[in-house]
Amino acid sequence: MSRWDGIEAFVAVVRLGTFSRAAQSLKVSNSHVSRLVSQLEQELGTPLLYRTTRQIRLTDGGAVYYEHCRSLLDGFKEAEAALNELQSQPQGRLAISCATTFGERFIAPLVNDFHCRYPQLDVRLHFTNRTVELIDEGFDVAIRMGVLRDSSLLSRRLCQRREYVVGAPDYFQRYPTPHSLSELSHHNCLVGSRDSWLFSVDGRQREVRVAGNWRGNSGPALLDAACKGIGLAQLPDYYVETAIRQGQLTAVLDRYQFTDTAVWAVYPRHRQLSSKIRLLVDFLAGRLPDAIAAG
Repeated sequence: MSRWDGIEAFVAVVRLGTFSRAAQSLKVSNSHVSRLVSQLEQELGTPLLYRTTRQIRLTDGGAVYYEHCRSLLDGFKEAEAALNELQSQPQGRLAISCATTFGERFIAPLVNDFHCRYPQLDVRLHFTNRTVELIDEGFDVAIRMGVLRDSSLLSRRLCQRREYVVGAPDYFQRYPTPHSLSELSHHNCLVGSRDSWLFSVDGRQREVRVAGNWRGNSGPALLDAACKGIGLAQLPDYYVETAIRQGQLTAVLDRYQFTDTAVWAVYPRHRQLSSKIRLLVDFLAGRLPDAIAAG
């Protein structure tokens, strides 16, 4: 008998509650299962089960051993499933959630390229600026930006994301250029979906509440307002870098620029990641930085 046979029999007995059910599951005789467990106990030098005519109960040592053996067997099955998954083509429903503007501009074209490569997938793209509940709402993957909150979800960084504070040359003809965070209180700050801006001070994250006479929950609208000199705005790189290069906007407070932020793919915490999610995340991670750089 191999140690592995004994472990498999022992776990089956505990899971199913009787030697007979374990034997049926393993497609062997009751006596064979009993012999395997007894030999395992002899090798370990300790009893694992209390046996009576009516029930089977774990000993203290058996309970500890069972938890480890169960994880070992589950891991083995997952390893086999992962290998089978790796060898198979991704298929089935793939539901993706992402922010509206960013998703339409950058994620959708890449997902469409991915779908062309794997046409057997049933892709569902959902654009919303709301943070969806992946499991409750049936999503496989969400693309999120910024600083991730603590979560039970798994995540992978797809690319870096920088936040710029910008204003138009016309605005700075009317108002002085700010050189410290405290000076923001003297400026008309255009407020997006959050009324505080993120900065880095001495290597630590700092939030500064801002206020102004313009508020909106659209990145393009915020960009347009900044370009027209209405006020200062804090926007990510993919919105403003072209306008900065073309002289439409000027970046300020760069010494406080918050860089510990990114674009993330998040997905439920499964012990074995399906091939369609793994392949999609790999695909996005490999192409999104170039797509953003190209504008």
